Amino acid sequence: MWPESPLLWDAGAAVLTGCVAMAVLRFWEEVGNRALLDQKLCRKLVHVSVGLVYFLMWPLFSADDVYAPFLASIVIALNIIKVTLIGSGVVKDDGVVNSMTRNGDYRELLKGPLYYACTITLTTLIFWRTSPISIAVICNFFMCYFHLFGFVEQSWTMVAAFGITSLAAAIVESLPVSTLLDDNLTTSIASALVGGLVFYYVGGGGGGDGSSILATAAMVFAGSS
Repeated sequence: MWPESPLLWDAGAAVLTGCVAMAVLRFWEEVGNRALLDQKLCRKLVHVSVGLVYFLMWPLFSADDVYAPFLASIVIALNIIKVTLIGSGVVKDDGVVNSMTRNGDYRELLKGPLYYACTITLTTLIFWRTSPISIAVICNFFMCYFHLFGFVEQSWTMVAAFGITSLAAAIVESLPVSTLLDDNLTTSIASALVGGLVFYYVGGGGGGDGSSILATAAMVFAGSS
């Protein structure tokens, strides 16, 4: 029997999301431990697959529960704690280090991997699936996927908006500041900021009432602190 409470439903969706995400992470940790792939390639695959799998689970959550984005982000929040402990040297985990770092230095976890996890968490909490900015920050290919569930409009105007946002992120990534601060942070902030402006003007940024601009400001402030 399916639970009638949206909160219970979303709690179950959160557990399922956590199990799937952890299974993917565990798979790459084993690949890293066994040196089945080049370490840098393994890191890239972790970077790509985990976010996409997590994003893929969002339609499971109900539309009636205000706690849905908080429940959805629990798995990423737990991973933030895990990465922080390992990156600080408090906990030792060769699998995580081998699958998420370029050169096997556990301290790298406190840079790109941590920024990436924080970005996804903030994106979930601030924008959730009701704003195309989430797609712009994490992965543009999900526009069609989210359109199937009625979360975003699919039109040439939206495609153009995503294209402008992607171009802005690409430009920012090519700048020296992205090397200095880490592109996981700079491109995410650029996507949120430019996406907030672009989608606001095309009427696709969370209702077109200015909420996207406020959410973008919150995203930039949180990401810069």
